[in-house]
Amino acid sequence: MKEHGTCTFPTIIAGDYMARKVVIPGYFSAAGRGESHSDRAAGSRHRGRAYKAGVKIALGTDAGVYPHGQNAHEFELMVQAGMSPLFTIQTATVHAAQLLKRDKDSAASLRASWLILVAVRGNPSMTSAC
Repeated sequence: MKEHGTCTFPTIIAGDYMARKVVIPGYFSAAGRGESHSDRAAGSRHRGRAYKAGVKIALGTDAGVYPHGQNAHEFELMVQAGMSPLFTIQTATVHAAQLLKRDKDSAASLRASWLILVAVRGNPSMTSAC
């Protein structure tokens, strides 16, 4: 992926959500329970290895799998997978803009709808933040 400049979208939250819900009796049908949703640790390790290898990463979503509005949890899961807090913020801002070929746009030329405001506690450039 790195060699070809391919971008990956971790969406760790989808597997995390499914793994937490599959243990609830009756939450999924028998077919749904039979799918391999319990290997979220391996998925997180894979995403951590991609990060360490320098693969391009942008924030994505499988919000059809979990309730809308919870995707900020993806940042926490990305940090748990080994990505720095600042890098996780960049996946949703700088990296996404690069992927959409909007990274060269000047702030003055962007409409207000493109404004991204990120508010966090602490300093996201510190590895203990998030």
